[in-house]
Amino acid sequence: MRRLTQVLILSAGLAGLAACGATMEQRAATGAITGAVVAGPVGAAVGGAAGAAVSRSQGEPD
Repeated sequence: MRRLTQVLILSAGLAGLAACGATMEQRAATGAITGAVVAGPVGAAVGGAAGAAVSRSQGEPD
């Protein structure tokens, strides 16, 4: 149980990094790196998508 709590806290903290960056590419790259650290290749794909989604939601052009 303690291990699960630690992983969840770490994941939540690293998920916030997906929003870091000034451009869509930077946010997608940061999200991908964060996802790779947390969950490997699948996490990298999800993190990259999350970073791109943050940029889209803020109305940035491609």
